[in-house]
Amino acid sequence: FKFQIAYSRIEGDVIVCSAYSHELPRYGIKVGLTNYASAYATGLLLARRHLLKIGLAETYKGVEEANGDDYNVEKEGERAPFRAVLDVGLARTVTGAKVFAVMKGVADGGIDVPHSETRFFGYNSETKYNAEAHRDRILGKHVADYMTLLKEQDEDAYKRHFSRFIAANIGPDDIMDMYKKAHEAIRNNPAREAKEPKE
Repeated sequence: FKFQIAYSRIEGDVIVCSAYSHELPRYGIKVGLTNYASAYATGLLLARRHLLKIGLAETYKGVEEANGDDYNVEKEGERAPFRAVLDVGLARTVTGAKVFAVMKGVADGGIDVPHSETRFFGYNSETKYNAEAHRDRILGKHVADYMTLLKEQDEDAYKRHFSRFIAANIGPDDIMDMYKKAHEAIRNNPAREAKEPKE
């Protein structure tokens, strides 16, 4: 995934800040970089990185620990929260899509993103919004449950499908903790890692 904060100019868009899912191994997420939980973590990284860059990281901390509840940033102090509007481009916008996981990560990270809970995972028209189901998805419980199920039903398919998890020594019981620790690490140091100059 690649997510950016940008603004428009006549000459073209100006990218102000960006975050990539391939940066997540630095924060402890070594595998599963394209799932829903990683999309949320990348959104959180983008928000914390941008707020650090513009000097609002301490004022607008967002949701300290992912809980799935709908969260909207409110003004604190003299400076208003940074506001961003989601542009999905050509991405599918069905309820529970990964693009909304990114939006949730950005909102939980402390950026004001106008949104409705009706697009989050865990929402349906009859039962309304289930924050607990969304929290589980944000922390990768769906991956852990599928790992457990596949391991019990078809060991060979499990080894094929989760070979990178097995190589990284990550089992079903480790996944939710991996994401919790990554969220904490992102909050501690969201800055982009400086690249070594090429010789």
